[in-house]
Amino acid sequence: MTELQQPTESPLLEVAGLETHFPIRKGLLRRQVGTVRAVDGVSFTIARGQTLGLVGESGCGKTTVGRSLLRLVEPTGGSLRFAGTDIRQQNSRRLRALRRRMQVVFQDPYGSLNPRMKVRAILEEGLSIHQMGDRATRLERMVAALERTGLAAAALDRYPHEFSGGQRQRIAIARAVVLEPEFLVLDEPVSALDVSIQAQVINLLTELKQELGLTFLFISHDLSVVEYLADAVAVMYLGQIVEAATAEQLYRQPLHPYTMALFSAVPSVEKSRRRKRVVLTGDVPSPSRPPRGCRFHPRCPLAEAACREVDPPQVDLAGHRVHCHVAERELTRLGGDVAAASAALQAALTVATTGENQPCSDA
Repeated sequence: MTELQQPTESPLLEVAGLETHFPIRKGLLRRQVGTVRAVDGVSFTIARGQTLGLVGESGCGKTTVGRSLLRLVEPTGGSLRFAGTDIRQQNSRRLRALRRRMQVVFQDPYGSLNPRMKVRAILEEGLSIHQMGDRATRLERMVAALERTGLAAAALDRYPHEFSGGQRQRIAIARAVVLEPEFLVLDEPVSALDVSIQAQVINLLTELKQELGLTFLFISHDLSVVEYLADAVAVMYLGQIVEAATAEQLYRQPLHPYTMALFSAVPSVEKSRRRKRVVLTGDVPSPSRPPRGCRFHPRCPLAEAACREVDPPQVDLAGHRVHCHVAERELTRLGGDVAAASAALQAALTVATTGENQPCSDA
């Protein structure tokens, strides 16, 4: 397992070889006829107080990773350690205690809050389950959580439908932080909100992280938001991480063709970061029938014979990790120079997809 950063203390979260597979059953007897490999060998670490951004197309498995960490879905393989504790080995009682320290904010603020419960009951539910304080103390905690998220105490006696989408997401965030967790899984927390509201919620999350010393796994398909929030970024494709590095290095010097294709769709005001749009052809293969070799090879413009037969090696240079035959070859040819290899690979990708061999224009 490769760490994305080198903390002075043990990582808060360590994930090694995580697998979450789902059986495909058919027929009257519900016999298993296949397996969906939603998450298939994912490894990463997150240092205390850091944010890891997990990005990729819809269906790549990033949400399943987040749910697997909390055992909202049961992993089928691999190791999960939180503050040194093996999450997979905990019984239901110990897991419940551990979940107080690990909370989640879901994507849909309209579906994640019970419409029949007032905000008071929504926030107090977790406090009651974990037996945190008496009634007066719980009220103080709930009011403080609402105020931290920009809502007044009067919100306690209202129902979710009385709030806007942005306010509902603030309530969902308050529900998470009222338990004083150390780690939050943020699963597309702003994607369902208007753009103007997204900025407010992003700023709120940044403030809460600094004020409360939180650690985030930020799951998103919005690369601009991830760049703003994340210290490190991991790119997923078809259940696996294909590239991971610090946010600054990954956005400036990507090495995997899939990462380059994703970033080419992001507009930038910086001339040095503008890229020719890379349009990938073909559909994402089914996670129940992943291709041999590199899983990206059916859509990769740079795919070679080895890509179709052999699993790509992991190359790690100063914390920049990539799984790619072509990237490995270029890094070897250029003596491990990540910047030069990134430039060479992006030029080759531009030629392969557009036939042009020129830098992006200012237009």
